[in-house]
Amino acid sequence: MSLKVRNTASRSVEPFEPLEPGKARVYACGPTIYSHAHIGNFRAFVFFDLVHRHLEWSGFDVRFVMNLTDVDDKVIEAAFEAGSSISEHTAPFGEAFLSDCATLGIRRADVYPRATDYIEQMVDFVARLVERGHAYAAEDGAVYYSISSFPGYGKLKGIDPSSLKAGARVSQDEYQKDDVRDFALWKAATEKDEAVGAAWDSPWGRGRPGWHLECSVMSTIELGNTLDMHLGGEDLVFPHHENEIAQSEGATGEAFVRNWLHVKHLFVEGKKMSKSLGNFIRVRELLEEGHDPAAIRHLLLSSHYRGDLNFTRQGLEASHSAVQRLVNFESRLREAKTDEGAVLSTLPKLAETMLTSFRAAMDEDFNSADALAAVFVFVSAVNAELDGRDTVPASDRDAASNALASVDQVLGLLQVAHAARAVDDDLAVWVEQMIEERAQARADRDFARADAIREELAERDIVLEDGPEGTRWKVAG
Repeated sequence: MSLKVRNTASRSVEPFEPLEPGKARVYACGPTIYSHAHIGNFRAFVFFDLVHRHLEWSGFDVRFVMNLTDVDDKVIEAAFEAGSSISEHTAPFGEAFLSDCATLGIRRADVYPRATDYIEQMVDFVARLVERGHAYAAEDGAVYYSISSFPGYGKLKGIDPSSLKAGARVSQDEYQKDDVRDFALWKAATEKDEAVGAAWDSPWGRGRPGWHLECSVMSTIELGNTLDMHLGGEDLVFPHHENEIAQSEGATGEAFVRNWLHVKHLFVEGKKMSKSLGNFIRVRELLEEGHDPAAIRHLLLSSHYRGDLNFTRQGLEASHSAVQRLVNFESRLREAKTDEGAVLSTLPKLAETMLTSFRAAMDEDFNSADALAAVFVFVSAVNAELDGRDTVPASDRDAASNALASVDQVLGLLQVAHAARAVDDDLAVWVEQMIEERAQARADRDFARADAIREELAERDIVLEDGPEGTRWKVAG
């Protein structure tokens, strides 16, 4: 089965056919780094990572680009209020975003282009649009895209551009323009722009790029004129992505994107996120509450990206249990007793069935919910098989272990769980010393001391497991 995706442009699920067979050029709209990204943003970013991972798992040579918007109206306003430059203001938020991504197991993009590093190319891009009759300069130094020059405008959203009425701005700029429907490519600099370092020289005077322009320029420079896949949140379909199409195709004369994928918003505790409700949740807040990053990732993957997802603390607890079940299952497979003379088990067949179901789910428009279901059916079936026997052939055990490791290359849940539970060398040495002391206390029948040591370890989230072969320990999930 080959990968199929729901293309926003065609409004149908269709085969993924990249411009160049075997290669995938993917652009994802990243955050505007004027503040911390919230959990709603990360629903999209974790999905982007799922796409990245599944494409690579499926054998594609992937070039993955995610922009970091470091100049736009919100960035300028925030920097001005803070009394800093846009570069000073955005630097820590950019670092925090990448740190949160690492915590949630989001693989690094090949490039994280920042708008301010592409100003010269943006000026050239605007000049090309003016030359081709798609843009015009206003008296105040701004440059606008003329929607009437692009007959295909509105095709992504499926709207008739003639239906846009006076007062219905395509963007939030407040500059002069010939037609209310037109949007700014280049904005004339204001005193506030100059104060925060958000103004550059251009043929039209001092100014700065429009937000829509930035993605068109960065994506085509880093990936070429035609992208195989463009990812974003559902709120970006119009006007942002609609404007990207008009700009890019107007400038290059080539199709801009072959497949558009858009992630649905999530709800928090049953309500849409809003500043008035104060329910913007940051990843770091969840970690400070003691939530496992693997549980956060699991919850964000538990629903298909085009389906509803209600993010709740109760849901996080359920996701924590699901992840712990995977961790325990992985440990059970690793520790299963093997015997080459044992009767063959059903483990290889169960592994094959799971991999087939998992791939089918992921190839059907990245259906992570069905993919996860296939994995947990596998976990239950393998546990039942192991419950009924003392030993299995090593090759059977390895077939199950390898299948689990393979799908985790896509899901990333075990990888994140292990990273969160990693123990540094000094702590490991201390734990081993405490276990030795506890063993001696038990030998001396000083059970009060032995219990006190167990409790001290438990306070550090260290769990002891006593068995016939001695005491083992692990970090609590």
